[in-house]
Amino acid sequence: MLKLYMKQKVFSWKDRFTVWDEFEQDRYTVESEFFTLGKKLHIYDAFGTEVAFIHQKVFSFLPRFFVYIGGEKIAEIVKELTFFHPKYRIEGLDWQIEGDFWAHQYTITKNGETIVSLSKEWLSWGDSYAIEITHPEDTLPALAVVLAIDCVMASEAVAASASS
Repeated sequence: MLKLYMKQKVFSWKDRFTVWDEFEQDRYTVESEFFTLGKKLHIYDAFGTEVAFIHQKVFSFLPRFFVYIGGEKIAEIVKELTFFHPKYRIEGLDWQIEGDFWAHQYTITKNGETIVSLSKEWLSWGDSYAIEITHPEDTLPALAVVLAIDCVMASEAVAASASS
């Protein structure tokens, strides 16, 4: 099992943060594009090579994000229409996701086996997450899916605060 951690900076004009492992070694850097139509995230490995790209489909009724690894679309994360609790669908990976998204506590499974579990650390400055990944080969897709869901949650929080 692989454990990754990430902490996003508070009050940042441009999202940029590092993802590290349980040995405190930097594994990835995540950087968003500034002034774009729709959210776009680039994931770089420890050597600065882009290994994944996430972008939001604009002009979509419900939030929808595409995940690319090696230039190939591997997944689409879609927020489903629900009235009380957020629900997401992951297309392309045959993964299911469930949990408490508002609390940032959820798991991703495939055929009943846990692939990823995410938990948010509440007593920290900024958003801090612990991500447990069962199989190392799922690391990059798992990280990208978690980031896409975080983008949806963040954009909805901004929209809610703007309307109040």
